[in-house]
Amino acid sequence: MMFRFCVVYFGLYCLLVTPMWFPVLGLLNRWTRHYTGPWLPLTDPVTGWVGSTVFGVDAVLRRDSGAGDQMAVWVLVFCLFVVAMVATSIWTFFERAGSSPRLLAWFTLFVRVLLAGQMVSFGFAKVFLYQMPGPALAQLLRPYGELSPASVLWLQVGSSHPYEMTLGAVEVVAGLLLFVPRTAVLGAALSLASMAQVLLLNLTFDIPEKLLAGHLLLFSVFLLAPYLRRLIDVFVRQRACAPLTQPALFADDRRNRVAVWLQVALGIWIVVGSGFDGWTVWQRQNDADRPKSELYGIWEVREFSVDGHPIPPLTTDPNRWQRIVFDAPEAATYQRMNGELVPARAEFGPDARFDLTTIDEKAGQQTPFATLAADRSDRDHLVLRGQLHDRPVVITLDRVDHDAFTLRSRGFHWVQDYPYFR
Repeated sequence: MMFRFCVVYFGLYCLLVTPMWFPVLGLLNRWTRHYTGPWLPLTDPVTGWVGSTVFGVDAVLRRDSGAGDQMAVWVLVFCLFVVAMVATSIWTFFERAGSSPRLLAWFTLFVRVLLAGQMVSFGFAKVFLYQMPGPALAQLLRPYGELSPASVLWLQVGSSHPYEMTLGAVEVVAGLLLFVPRTAVLGAALSLASMAQVLLLNLTFDIPEKLLAGHLLLFSVFLLAPYLRRLIDVFVRQRACAPLTQPALFADDRRNRVAVWLQVALGIWIVVGSGFDGWTVWQRQNDADRPKSELYGIWEVREFSVDGHPIPPLTTDPNRWQRIVFDAPEAATYQRMNGELVPARAEFGPDARFDLTTIDEKAGQQTPFATLAADRSDRDHLVLRGQLHDRPVVITLDRVDHDAFTLRSRGFHWVQDYPYFR
């Protein structure tokens, strides 16, 4: 009965809740990475009604959010659980005999391939350093106490490229092992350990992907469950055990051999697709010619004049700037005197002029709050002249060496006579 429940529930989950099968598209996956799936939005009427009637919550899918733990998704998982329970009861009532070995074999293959695809996809996202990128320039200025737990985890992993790449390599290896029937049990065990760590981090740092990590953990448990007794014999009782073979898909040995090679070929297709996608993203983000702001860097205000009068650097002044940061081509972040970091949209025009606009998606088209012209005598000095909140300003700034921050400059040391914590 448990197997039948897994067939229904896992099947519906993979189809509806998350695009588990996207990595199977291989090289075609790069055009579907940001797609939520064809059927998930169709569940809105059901989740909306169940959410309001059963739980008294607003269970509407937020299409502008990449979070996997939305209220609508939790309600949908509850609905799938109920449907799976009912379907399992009906299935068991009409088919009292044990489940077909062929169904077990094919469903095991189904789960194994989808789990392997997810492990490879998420693994390459870490290997190529784009799932958890290093701190952006503005994040180097943000006080630690203002960071959310999720940001702390993301920046902690992203601050050490070897660590992030190692985490990703473990996931990729687990996925590779899952594609080969002879090593599938080892791959499932490695996936179990990896997903247990991911789920623990998601739970303790409030990452909005607890559902996905939990289900990938359950997939690993499902694949290992038939071999649990033999694994205990080997690792606990120190006894010999039968080979840990995968259930046969066909009664004919020749067909089974062909099926093995097809699984390996499918694995190569998925690995090439995920690897190429990761390599493309890595090149785009790390290439020396990648798009950057024309004024890229962290700039500290030396003088700030309004209406021709210099403004002293008082922490109580709500209008004076302490710093401004230019990173991405169409973005800027200015820091008020009280330390608050305010993101803005930067639109550069001719003659080194640019407009700064408040970022507010709900407000629609907005009027720029600043129109400034940049004058650079050299690479380390900048003067901004123009209008700020309809008042003429002149801002003199000096470049801050962002590589001088301790997080970037500390490096690695084999020998440390004293611990270095700051």
